[in-house]
Amino acid sequence: MPTTPSTPAAYPVTTGATPAYRCSPESTVSVVIACYTEARWAGLEAAVRSALEQERRPLEVVVAVDHAPALLDRVARAFPEVRVVPNTASPGASGTRNAGARAARGDVVAFLDDDTRAAPTWLTHLVRGLEETSGTVGAGGRVAADWPGGVAPRWFPPEFLWVVGASYEGMPTGRAEVRNVWSESMAVRREDFLRVGGFRDGFGKLGGDSSPEDTEFCIRAAAATGRSWLYVPDAEIVHDVPASRATWRYFVRRCHAEGRGKAEMAALEEGTALTAERGHVLGAIPRGMWRDARRLLRGDRWGPARAVTAGAGLLAAASGYLAGRRAAVRAAA
Repeated sequence: MPTTPSTPAAYPVTTGATPAYRCSPESTVSVVIACYTEARWAGLEAAVRSALEQERRPLEVVVAVDHAPALLDRVARAFPEVRVVPNTASPGASGTRNAGARAARGDVVAFLDDDTRAAPTWLTHLVRGLEETSGTVGAGGRVAADWPGGVAPRWFPPEFLWVVGASYEGMPTGRAEVRNVWSESMAVRREDFLRVGGFRDGFGKLGGDSSPEDTEFCIRAAAATGRSWLYVPDAEIVHDVPASRATWRYFVRRCHAEGRGKAEMAALEEGTALTAERGHVLGAIPRGMWRDARRLLRGDRWGPARAVTAGAGLLAAASGYLAGRRAAVRAAA
């Protein structure tokens, strides 16, 4: 979502803007895939294969394993062509991705998740965005949801596809400067990544808990470098959606967690303006609710259900945000 510049982060970084530049066409790329459980082996295998089969060949594929020795050994045996590294920092997605990025040898680090599959041209388009756009710290691509049965539930509002980690209604349809991209499809110069300290250790996804570590990192990296993030929708990946996440209960729970996570991020960033979120809440979501409510007149009986679901999602996110703010106040007392 296009936004105005954000407030600098309260996190130890080397400050001061760096010169605008374009990533060189000769830049080498390391693809980093974080994983944590053998239960997602099929997804990890698909992610690794998609990285190895890119039209623009990566220098290497690095699989970072989060405190799971048996999984680390299995990856090493199954994929002799990739580098496998352990996360020795705090458990969670942030520490695991950081371990992979620190081990990487490419000029650019591109991240995938263990439940995603990249289109063959994903890396070509993602890195081309860095090559062709000056003043960019990193880039992210479009994410399509792979639903059980191949189609989204009819009650699911498209403005809320972020709930399942997918690009949603209201995002740019072409290349655009944005506040943040998602770590499941992100490319950033390794030098810049390390300079700003990578993802915030201990903040982000861990088990059933989730905080927006990618948003926090993007804001901090943009503030430290004086450059912006680029959304490149031609760089496409697919994100698996398990049946357990295609439910109304998960939808509401995830919206609540997102609100709470954004409150935690705002506290860390010392009042970072949630410009993108406000714009989406005040613009795309009300338009979508009105559109879906009117579709009943066209015979779409699920239109009102989508409008009600969107309203429930807003209330859940607001509730989570208030809970997060109260927790932050108590922690600061």
